[in-house]
Amino acid sequence: MIVMSKERKVVETKVYSIGELAQLYEISVRTMNRWLKPHDEVIGKRVGRFYTVRQVSIIFDKLGLPKDYEAGY
Repeated sequence: MIVMSKERKVVETKVYSIGELAQLYEISVRTMNRWLKPHDEVIGKRVGRFYTVRQVSIIFDKLGLPKDYEAGY
């Protein structure tokens, strides 16, 4: 019997830029913007180039964690 183990990576809830979030989800920045658009009101505006820890937490809640990741608090 072959048992394949897929190691899950831990995603840290910290400040992220839109590009960093897109990399986590393995999508383009354009797609990431499209995914976030319906949640703009709840997420709020970025602070400079980055989403705050609270905003990132909301994003993970709305979109789910990126594939093969688990929460690391």
